[in-house]
Formats: sequence, C-alpha cells, structure tokens
Amino acid sequence: MNLSMIFDMDGTLFQTDKILELSLDATFQELRRNGLWEEGTPIELYRQIMGVPLSVVWETLLPNHSNDTRTMANDFFHDQLIQNILSGNGELYPHVMELFTSLKNENIPIFIASNGLTHYLETIVKHYQLQKWVTEVFSIQEIQSKEKSDLVRMILAKYKIHRGAVVGDRLSDIKAAKSNGLHAIGCRFDFAQEDELSQADFVVDDLMEIKEITKRLLEMKEERINS
Repeated sequence: MNLSMIFDMDGTLFQTDKILELSLDATFQELRRNGLWEEGTPIELYRQIMGVPLSVVWETLLPNHSNDTRTMANDFFHDQLIQNILSGNGELYPHVMELFTSLKNENIPIFIASNGLTHYLETIVKHYQLQKWVTEVFSIQEIQSKEKSDLVRMILAKYKIHRGAVVGDRLSDIKAAKSNGLHAIGCRFDFAQEDELSQADFVVDDLMEIKEITKRLLEMKEERINS
C-alpha cells in the first residue's frame, strides 16, 4: 500500500462533545443516587483529559473511590454514550463522508484507531454507515499496554503499512504517528490544545484540508521515485 490514513474517533471524526455532557451528567446522577457522589459533574476536568483511556478517566474523575465504583461508573457511562448515539444526539464532524469518499477514490485505505471501547466504536460506525469506507476499526481494548502508539503499530504490522498518517486531536495521536514513522495531522477541534497541536506535522481546521495534505504526501513519494 502506498499511503494509508489512520483516524482517531472522538474529537476527530465524531463530535463526542454533543453527547459527553449528557452521558457524564447521567453517570454522576447515578452515583449521587447511590450515595457515592455529592458534588457537581466534573465535565471541565473530563474535557481536559479527553483522549486518554477510560481507565485513566475514572482514576482521574474518581480518585478517592474504589475500583468497583470506577468500573460501575465506566459501564454506566458507556451505556449512556451508546444510548445517546442511537437516539441521534451525536454527530460526525463536517465533511467526514466527503473526505472518506475522496480518499477511497484515491485508493487510500482508511483505518480507525481509538481509545474508545469496541462496542462504542462499532455503534458509531454502524449508525453512520462508516463501514462503507473504513477498512477496519481498532480499539485500545485490543492492546494490553493501552498505549495508542502500540495500537497503531499493530495496524501497521497487520496490513504491512509503511507510509501514511495518523489524524487526531490530542497528543496521544501525534505521538502514535511519530513513534511509528508516520506523519501526524492534528485537528483543531473541540478538545484540541494548541501546545499539543504544535507538535504535529500538519494542523487542519476542517477535515477537507486533509485532501490537499494527502496529495502532497503522494507527490513526495513520486519525487523520491523520480529522483
């Protein structure tokens, strides 16, 4: 394969922000109902750490609670996310389908590598019919280390990928690209942070800008061949 594109899901393809507060608030209301929480929902804290594995999320949001409580909260939150997706409360970022169609027409394989859980990712893919474009979806659940760099490395090995880019909004995506010899494309979307984006090779404000980037990457390959 000449060039492959690996996309993050939350905050890159899917506007998680549209269902995040609803799902998190319902989860902490459930904790209050069980006498396990008395304060407000820590939505701003979650925004700050968005992109880390869910295990880290609950260690951060519930630092003084037991692992059983964190597991209960995580499961309830996960169910709420899925219900909100199926209820139509979520939304893809603008131009996801147009970009995917363009990449497919250029014979550029598309993969998804996410810190989200498998069922959650499958729900998004099926609800928006992304399987028409996406070769395979990979969840952090598949990697024991829970490191996105290792998840991307698994994709490269499975599909024998040597050239490509990782597209994402957080530092974990950029590091996953760099540590695997890929280009890093940062998305300046809802959860992005400028100090993290500064480490990317390219930064976009709209997904359709990736069309021009892939064109440049393909031209770079041709220049090497012709030199």
